[in-house]
Amino acid sequence: MRITETAYAKINLALHVRRRREDGYHELETLFAFVDTGDVLTAKPAAQDSFATVGEFAGVLDNPFDNLVARALGALPRSQGLAVTLEKNLPVAAGLGGGSADAGAVFRIVEALHGLPEDWQARAAKLGADVPACVLSRTHIGLGTGTEQESVEDDLAGTPVLLVNPRVPLSTGPVFKAWDGADRGALPEGPASKIAREGRNDLEAPAISLCPGIAEVLAALQTTNPWLARMSGSGATCFALYDTVEARDAAAAAMPGEWWTMAGRLR
Repeated sequence: MRITETAYAKINLALHVRRRREDGYHELETLFAFVDTGDVLTAKPAAQDSFATVGEFAGVLDNPFDNLVARALGALPRSQGLAVTLEKNLPVAAGLGGGSADAGAVFRIVEALHGLPEDWQARAAKLGADVPACVLSRTHIGLGTGTEQESVEDDLAGTPVLLVNPRVPLSTGPVFKAWDGADRGALPEGPASKIAREGRNDLEAPAISLCPGIAEVLAALQTTNPWLARMSGSGATCFALYDTVEARDAAAAAMPGEWWTMAGRLR
């Protein structure tokens, strides 16, 4: 039996950083959303776990034994091994939760074959703050470090979205370190579209200070008349939301060829 699961690209439609915590993490309020495309994992039962990577960004995973796919496999009890192949289509260190999305896909594969333990959320959170959200892969609000989930009225499903990355990796830690510490207020209340429109990404300015190419991407996206263009997560990927697929595809065609792009819809 072979099972295939998409590791859906994660975007933060809004990301408000409220304060630095005593444990070194940051108190966040974010609106998670997921694109209907991303990495692809294929798995089949095996005598023991194994892991292989293919795809455009496979070479970036420098240690195949210490990545989130392998760690997710090790975090879940099963009666048999899994041979997993990861088609790595999402750039790494890009604000798309790529590794977390891959781990989330592993959880869904194991769920389909064996079911998940009752404490799966705690196991997922130990792998990374975005992993519980990526297991669900649906629009919702994330609180705390992002691991606490709160439902939201999702009026954005099916919205055409374009992802653009200047092909510059940007690690999360330095971006948070460059944040100025100012609390600019809570997420707006209301449906997802209202939160997205009226929200912000507090990491955008510090990320641009480290990677000026983000500002170029945002400026290019703004010329394509999206109803929203913003950086995702800690960057460097930016996204734009459009009213029609035709507008999205025209925008994709207008981006410089050296940039990475991916078109899809919000789930």
